Amino acid sequence: MEHQALAQAAPLPADFAAMAATLMQARQTILPKRLGSPGPDAQQLECIVGAAAHAPDHGQLLPWRFVLVPQAQRTRLADVFADALRERDAAALPEQIEQAREKAFRSPVLLLAVVDSLRGDPEVDLSERLISAGCAVQNMLLMATALGFGSALTSGKALKSTGLRRLFGLQDGEHALCFVSLGTVLSRKGARVRPGPADYLQILGDPSPGGAAP
Repeated sequence: MEHQALAQAAPLPADFAAMAATLMQARQTILPKRLGSPGPDAQQLECIVGAAAHAPDHGQLLPWRFVLVPQAQRTRLADVFADALRERDAAALPEQIEQAREKAFRSPVLLLAVVDSLRGDPEVDLSERLISAGCAVQNMLLMATALGFGSALTSGKALKSTGLRRLFGLQDGEHALCFVSLGTVLSRKGARVRPGPADYLQILGDPSPGGAAP
């Protein structure tokens, strides 16, 4: 009741929905190679990472964490990327290995998102934990956009390599989900056309094309 009273006592601004829509529509994936300096400063980065705390979290498990990769550690990550490529492809050319290494040095700010499938209540399965992590990541991307920075999510086979797990100290049950890159936008592609609700919203029992079968 107290929380309900607080919500009623502090109504959202009339234009809040429009502001939120503008922010979400402004977010765009900017590839790490198109992100340059300056990146978020310490205060801005704390604001971005702090936004993750407002993601839905069933049971308050905090089933995810983020690991910041400072510039001083990028060479170690580059070595992991190179070794992971060699493990997958013994015939990889020197230039391909160098391209794998170079990915570690893109974007001023780089974080690894990690999901824990074992932390806390075992009844909360991995799918719920992944949803929570995805919401946390989206909150961070939106906050980065609001602060004027570009962002991107990247993955790849190296995320499952033994070397990467060792470098980031991943424990049993932890999964490397994706990298989050942040920085100043150096260039961008034109905004792509987004799907509308008609493309992904179904009505249970609607027999028309696209409707969900009863």
